[in-house]
Amino acid sequence: MNKSELVARVAEVAGLTKKDTEKVINAFIDVVQEALAKGESVGILGFGTFLVRNRAAREGVNPRTRQPIQIPATKVPVFRPGRNLRVAVGGAEAGEDDEQ
Repeated sequence: MNKSELVARVAEVAGLTKKDTEKVINAFIDVVQEALAKGESVGILGFGTFLVRNRAAREGVNPRTRQPIQIPATKVPVFRPGRNLRVAVGGAEAGEDDEQ
């Protein structure tokens, strides 16, 4: 499902216009991006949590030259699904926890 399909489906389910729904979805995306850029997490109970993790510096290999290269440390956005989402998709049952 792409963004325009998401907008159409949410508009249908919520009984809103596509234009209003697109504004809401764009605002949601902007708010999550701003929070993650500040290093904050965004949790939606039953759905999941958007957060930022630090990825340590590591050594890699240039695939063309096969020479070792140093890959710098960085921050990456991560989504950790909530229990209800995992169950809905067919993953862990309500009493089980994922090990991370």
